[in-house]
Amino acid sequence: MNELMYPKQGKKKKRKKHGKSILQDQSCKQCFLCMLLEGDFREKPVQDHHVFYGSGRRQISEEQGFKVNLCLRHHIDGAEAVHQNRNYDRMLKRMCQQVYELDHSHEDFLGLFHEDFR
Repeated sequence: MNELMYPKQGKKKKRKKHGKSILQDQSCKQCFLCMLLEGDFREKPVQDHHVFYGSGRRQISEEQGFKVNLCLRHHIDGAEAVHQNRNYDRMLKRMCQQVYELDHSHEDFLGLFHEDFR
């Protein structure tokens, strides 16, 4: 009687791996760029920013912990937003690569992205 009349077919979805950020303790809702650039350590509404994004890179960022908290101003609103400001975007990528390479080789990083951000 415990059998389903119409059992599900197919494979189960692969569980996504969510790594902790290697750059920041994300339990505190502080903007990484506000702290770094302005010395503002207040808690505020923040969004998850995946340092490497687009064309399959977001999943790698999620697994490896390449993410930070950003306030709206530094994430998506205006000229200071990483999605608008190439300098801030590159700065985060370089920092992330440097921290990753403290525990891994340069070749390991290149194996993830086939690109050097230093």
